[in-house]
Amino acid sequence: MLRPAALLLLPTLLLGIAPPAIAVTEISVGIVQRFGDGQIDGQASVERLTLSSADNRPLTLQFKDGRGQPTTVTAATVTLEIRPQPQSNPVLQEWVVLGDHATFETAEDHAKRWASRGIEVEVTQPGRWQVWAKRDVYATPMLRRKLLESLEEAGETGPYLHSELLQTTPIVSFQVGNFRYNRTELAITTPSNRIQVQDAQGTILYGGRMHVQPNAYGDFTLVNEVDIETYLRGVVPHEIGPQAPYTAVQAQTVIARTYALRNTRRFRADNYELCATVHCQVYKGLTGTVATADRAIQATAGQVLTYDNELVDALYSAHSGGVTAQFEDIWDGAPRPYLQARVDAIAPPWDLAQNPLNTEPAIRAFLNQRQGFNGANSSVFRWERSSTLPELTADLNRYLDRIKHPLNPVGRIIRMAVTERSPSGRIRILAITTDKGLIELRKTEARSALGPPRSTLFYLDPILNGQGELTGYRFVGGGFGHAVGLSQYSAYTLSQQGWNYARILQFYYPGTTLEALTPEIVRYRE
Repeated sequence: MLRPAALLLLPTLLLGIAPPAIAVTEISVGIVQRFGDGQIDGQASVERLTLSSADNRPLTLQFKDGRGQPTTVTAATVTLEIRPQPQSNPVLQEWVVLGDHATFETAEDHAKRWASRGIEVEVTQPGRWQVWAKRDVYATPMLRRKLLESLEEAGETGPYLHSELLQTTPIVSFQVGNFRYNRTELAITTPSNRIQVQDAQGTILYGGRMHVQPNAYGDFTLVNEVDIETYLRGVVPHEIGPQAPYTAVQAQTVIARTYALRNTRRFRADNYELCATVHCQVYKGLTGTVATADRAIQATAGQVLTYDNELVDALYSAHSGGVTAQFEDIWDGAPRPYLQARVDAIAPPWDLAQNPLNTEPAIRAFLNQRQGFNGANSSVFRWERSSTLPELTADLNRYLDRIKHPLNPVGRIIRMAVTERSPSGRIRILAITTDKGLIELRKTEARSALGPPRSTLFYLDPILNGQGELTGYRFVGGGFGHAVGLSQYSAYTLSQQGWNYARILQFYYPGTTLEALTPEIVRYRE
């Protein structure tokens, strides 16, 4: 008879995977990425946080005193506030932006291209993802301007200098007893490794430790240092949904673990590893944990998905719309052999090899089919959304302003047309003719720039008034998100049809290996 501890490993044993000797792997997650910035991506940032222990035992606060010596104090709670510090001489905050992108994946690919030209770079996320000339290399105003001059001489028009003079700089301020401290770094721990964080939106409980630290943008980040399995408790139920069928939850768990461990380079410029939003994985600490997800985390403990002894690029999205996409359909970068375009169905009602979706008749016929696909009962499987020309123009101008496009702002959109698609039906080029000229939105930028699309699997129908004049467009599409890798709603169908999680993973990541994490597995090949 198997003992209770062995019962947790039963799915592992049945799948023929050696139970892992689990070592604690910690990751650092920026749970409040822009603590003290006036706004981020158009939304107000956090200016005040209150931290407390979950079991009423005191917090331990560690920081350096005015002479740089380590100091430790304790407090039942601590309230962190951002206070502006006036500067006797304005502080120059400046960097060279080489490119602006909707996603990390495309930004990283472009960073590699700049690096191949001998320019040292870093990937950042001040709002959208950007590629910067590395600040500690191009460390003076003269070096930054010489770099820009050389790029302009080479015909580059996209790079620009972000430059501002700061009259004040932020500092983290907190009071313990009768003393008020102003610091740029602070470590916060508690014996139970359970810390509550309260802001204006509410209170969230986290496992692990906290660290307040400067980031690349002149403000601060609250970082949660937590072991990977505890982290997953705050990710899995919020990504796959609390009511998801069990083997779909197991598949999500393996993918979320693999994604986290492969993507620890994501915020290297800010000295932490992952964020807590959809730009990484949604993470809500230990608030809202679900028993089914906890059981799946235990049952798959230490398991990851690999290809050629490297963690896979474990991408996933809410709904494929009936057909998954290749990596290169959505982002710039090298193809991943295991991220393929395939009809998302047990018995496919469409032959993608014979009828690729790169023509308008094919994409219209495909999106008119509503039966036989995984996840077909979801509200986002098929969708229609309309927008007027003034609304679309406003969307486009906000986008052009964010990326500092030379045609920003345009007065009006004259027409829109999809001029290139991938075989999976995803938009490769959406051409927008404006009163100032042609603007081409490539791949996922089409979704980033405009309000209506829920994915890049859509076609356009013009909306005309009684005089036959164009007044807007109807977007007719399928799916929600990029559709690369696991489709979460579709995995519900496969689980309900009796598929185990190994089979679900093989369906969405063909040719990969489900195995226990070991030191020999490469996390990411630079």
